[in-house]
This record gives sequence, structure tokens and C-alpha cells, in this order.
Amino acid sequence: MGRLGSGGMGTVHAGLGPTGLRVAVKVIHPAQAEDPDFLARFRREVQLSSRVQGPCLIPLLAADPDAENPWLATAYAPGLTLDQHLTAHGALTGGTLYAFATGTAQALAAIHAAGVIHRDVKPQNVILTQAGPRVLDFGIAHAADGTSVTRTGVMTGTPGWISPEHYRTGTAGPEGDMFAWGTLVAYAATGRLPFGTGAPDVVAYRVMSEEPDLVGLPDELREPLMKALAKNPAERISADAAARECEQLLARQATQVLGADAGPAPTGSSNSLTAEWDLPSMEDPAWSLPASPRRKRTVITAVVTAIAGAAISGGIFTFYSSGDRADVNLTSQRTATSARPTGEAAPITASATTASGTHAEPTTVPAVDPRTIRIPKDPLAGVANPAYTRAGEETQPHSDEWRSSTIASSPEERDTEKAIRERMMSMLATKDMDFMKPTITFNQRAQTVMVTGGPVPQLPENYQEVFRRTGEMAACSTLAHRLKNDPTTWPYGRFSIHWKTSDDDPDAAALGYGEATDGCLSETAGQWHGDESGMATAEIPSSNKTEIRVADATVKTIVATWNTNTTETNEDALTLNDGISLGFDPVENAAYVWTDDPNSRFANRASQSNLRGAVEAAVCRKLTVEFNSNKSWNYTRWAVAVYDAYTDTRQFIGAGNCTP
Repeated sequence: MGRLGSGGMGTVHAGLGPTGLRVAVKVIHPAQAEDPDFLARFRREVQLSSRVQGPCLIPLLAADPDAENPWLATAYAPGLTLDQHLTAHGALTGGTLYAFATGTAQALAAIHAAGVIHRDVKPQNVILTQAGPRVLDFGIAHAADGTSVTRTGVMTGTPGWISPEHYRTGTAGPEGDMFAWGTLVAYAATGRLPFGTGAPDVVAYRVMSEEPDLVGLPDELREPLMKALAKNPAERISADAAARECEQLLARQATQVLGADAGPAPTGSSNSLTAEWDLPSMEDPAWSLPASPRRKRTVITAVVTAIAGAAISGGIFTFYSSGDRADVNLTSQRTATSARPTGEAAPITASATTASGTHAEPTTVPAVDPRTIRIPKDPLAGVANPAYTRAGEETQPHSDEWRSSTIASSPEERDTEKAIRERMMSMLATKDMDFMKPTITFNQRAQTVMVTGGPVPQLPENYQEVFRRTGEMAACSTLAHRLKNDPTTWPYGRFSIHWKTSDDDPDAAALGYGEATDGCLSETAGQWHGDESGMATAEIPSSNKTEIRVADATVKTIVATWNTNTTETNEDALTLNDGISLGFDPVENAAYVWTDDPNSRFANRASQSNLRGAVEAAVCRKLTVEFNSNKSWNYTRWAVAVYDAYTDTRQFIGAGNCTP
């Protein structure tokens, strides 16, 4: 029926069975299909998935791992992932929360009963359908008998959702799944990760050494979750026991809603779960039947737009990887149009034929929010014969290649030129630097896009640095999307930033160089972190009135948050005179907080930890409110640095992403 999404290991297609059953069919990329190790893991995935049947799971319907194009098919489950739901609607409450805890525990009980360990229980792997939660993705699952096929030396799982014993020894058992289940339910109930966010090593330390933050969790759920989150795996509750305890709590909720005279609610079946499950209604358009050849292309476009997409990350299928939102979730709330580096896709109206043959009403699908489209980290993953062939070359473009570059000549090059220029100008404008207008040229032989600025008389040196950073980000993000969308035809993957000192300069100085296949953000192990370049840009005063307003309000909120916490931290209260500053880096959409600590308030680790917590809470709260109310607001990251007297420099003590 159309393509739902594509990831590094394959493509997920929308399928419709002869009875109208909607399915998701994962077809492995040809390059992966030629890898014996990958095929062994894929066969194992199919074998494990076929063993697991039970409530709140997405069943495997059919598969052929030995076909020329290996594939598997699962039932299609429309809905948001847990993290998407929390972003859009907030934490789960009441009967829905207890039904979530019950359903996910039942799913893990069925998985463990089949002798399988999931090993990647996390919000992205739980779909909230209208019928209840559904646990998916067995991409890294393995059998409890130890007959898994994995890559040696690779820690499986996601930071923040890994058990203490797995961090210490690499041990992965059913107990590890239950630790992740406790984290999952706490996250669903509070909207916060019980061990916080931050660098992977920091999160790992908290998981192994600190108690979870369960403030706001209903008292009744605290006992089973504390059993699940025990540091010692031998003390953890089993999935079967957790399902029974949560089902009893769910039944009690139903009785409380019905009244004391209604008698006990039924247990032992899915009736109580579905009865208490209450989510906001979600539009789920019908999938049309195949059209005649002359209309097939149009209908496929309409269907894919209406149902949106799902990228796969090695499991049955999951919605998107953390670094790439070019393929979006399986609802009609967002479109699955090609990811565009700038601009917003127009709403699409699709008129389709239902499975019964009747004509469906036209459905208008809202355009995808361009701010949620993440930059592909590896846009050529799984592409057998990409047009860009110089990936990984360490030789930078030389001056002859810059001189021989030409202005855009094709429609695709003109679109790219426009996208890079507009992206740069929007970033430069926030610092009142949009007078530095870039020139964009192309060298197809070198497969390089050149971004050139200058000449500007008496320009401060740090302005050139901002030009370099904006040019690199605009070029990298634009080319990454181009490579992902048109990998076999788009030849440009490198970019080079230059600066002319005069109009007739024959050899513009190179300021920077990079490849769109290497990732565009400052990340380590998938986690964003601040750096000195971003801090330097943030320190330049903003000319954007909204940024100025938010910065002022956020600093006041940081101080207020710190002072609210002093009863627990035993710290002295802060004032606005204690040197807390905040600025914005438009290149990586980050708010930087720093202090030169004039009153020596943050010299020890405890005070720095308390400051980091106050900054994260206050900054994310302010950024999220602005993001949700202001469509032009792009800032979703934060970093904090304090002055270190020993090194006479500022040192970063925390950084992370906010979830708008």
C-alpha cells in the first residue's frame, strides 16, 4: 500500500491482507541481506518473535528470513509511543496509568514465559493504541538459554533503561527487563526519568548507586515499582507477580470509579484493562485498496501521508531513532513527506477508497512540524550504491576546488542553495549578524558545497567563528536530508566554509570543513553536549526580543528553583547577584547557562550537582513552554558551566536535551 518508513536495516511497508487486515512488512536492505552475521541475527529475531504470544504484544504474522529479500510481517498498531504521548498529552493518570502498568507487565510475563528476554524495554518500544499498550521490538532480544546471536563487545540497551547488573557485568536476564519496567511505569506516571538525564556515564552512576526519584507516583504503585527497581536482581519482582499486583490495583481503581456498591471489578482478563484505558481519540484513516496503474503513484502518496511512517531500528519495527525524525509516527497527526531541511510541508487532503470499496471522506492531514524533524546521523546507511562516493575521505577540499566551484545550475542545487542561505540567515539574525550574507557554490567533481562569506571590513574575529558555525550547520543539515531522501542521485556530501578578505581575493581562507555523513551535532554516544564554541556564540548578546525575554525569565526561575530546594540541599539561598547568566546558541538550538562564581558558591561537587539539577529543571520548563506556544522557537537543549579556579577556565558540569 505504500512505505511506512525506512531505517538503517530495512524498509517498512504498509500492507493490506485479503480480509482487510492492516500489516507492517519489514524488508531488509540488500546490503544487509548479504551479511551472514546480520542474517543470523535476523533469523534469531524471527524465531524469538514467533515464540512469543500474549496480551499487549504485537504478533508476528509471517516471515521468510531466507528469501532473496528477507522480510517479516507484524500486525499494524496505530498510536503514539509512550514518549510521544507524554510530550503531547502529559503523564498517564488514574485507571489509564494502572492499565498501562498492568498491560506492560503482562506483555513481559508472556515474553519471559516463552523463554525470551526483551533487553530494550523503553518508551519508544511501547505503543499506546486505542485498545491498550503494546510492547514491541525484539531486535536485541535473546533466549534465556543463552543461544542469542549478538555482536561481541557491544552493550545492548539504551542508557537510562539498563539495569545495574548489566552496567556492572553485562548480565541481561528477565530481572533486567523488570528494572526497565519499573523505570518505564515511573516515567509514564510522572513524565520524569527516575534516574534523571545527562551524560551516559552520569546516568549509569545514578542507576547503580542512587535511589530513584518517584515523587508524584501514586502510593499504591510505589510498592511494586520499588520491588522492580531494587539494585539486587534477586530481590526484584517477577513480571508475572507484577502483572497480578497491578491487575488488583487496576480492579480497585475500577471499583472506586463505579462506587462502593458496585462490587469488585472483574479480573483475570483484559476486560478491566480495556475498560479503564482512556486515551485522547486519534484519527486513524482507512487504508485504500490498490489502484489502477495510472493512479497508483498518486494513491500511494496519499496513503503514506495519511498513515505516516515508522522507521525500524533492528526490531520488528519502531517509530524513529533518536537521531532522525525524518520518518514520523504511525498516526495521521503528522505527515510522512520527505524530510525538508527548511520550510513546512503543506497540509495534504487525501480521498481514498476503504477496504469495503466505499468512498471515504477526504482527510486533511496537518503538516509536520519542521522543528521535530531531526538531522539524519547516517543518511546513507544501507544504501548499496550512493551517488556520493567520497564518504570518509580525510583530505579537505583545496583552493583549486573552491575556485572552480560554480553557482547552482540544477533545480536541486538551487533548492539546496536557498535552504542553506535561509538557514544561515535565520541563525545569524539572532545575533544581529545577518549582514554577513553567504555565497553558495558547487563543485560536483569534488562532491562539495562551498559556503563563502566576506569581505566585511573591521569584522571582529569572533564574528567569523559564528559565520563558520552557522555555515557548517546549515550545509551539514541540508546535505544530510538530501542524501537520505535521494541517496542514489544526490552527489554532494562534503561542505567547506571560506572567507574572502577582498572582492578579488583569488584564494579565500578556509574556515571549516566537514561531511554530512558524520553527523551534524556535538554528540558523544548519542548524547548532546555543550562545547566552548557553542558557549562563545551564546555569550554574544542576542538581538531577538523573545530570546532576551526568555533568558531573563529563565535565570530568575533557576534562582527560584535553587532556593526552593535549599531545605533539602542545605545550601544558602541565591540572588540575581550571584552571577548566573544565560545565552542562546542558534547553531545547535541550545541555551547555555554559565557563572564565573563571584561569590565562590559552586566550588565543590555537591553545589555543582545541585546547580545542575536546578538548571535542568528550570531551563527545560521554560524552553518547553515556549516551544509549545511559539512555532518559531527552536531551542530544546541546555548546558551549564561554572568557573574552575584551578584551571582558570569554565568547566561544563551538565548538558542535555529537553523533551518539548
